[in-house]
Amino acid sequence: MKIKELNDMSAGELRHKQEELVDQLFKLKFQKSLGQLESPMKVKNIKRDIARIKTLLNRTPNRTE
Repeated sequence: MKIKELNDMSAGELRHKQEELVDQLFKLKFQKSLGQLESPMKVKNIKRDIARIKTLLNRTPNRTE
């Protein structure tokens, strides 16, 4: 996900997207433990997206809902 797309989102949208990514990360970790993960890079990319969202939420505490 591009940082420009994230900058255009409100705080509520960012929190919702973060929840979706955390859920997706959990599913990918579960697949990895079962040996069914096709692309290990997906885990890395999702972790980066979560970090980007957390950074945006912390950087701008007065972000509009």
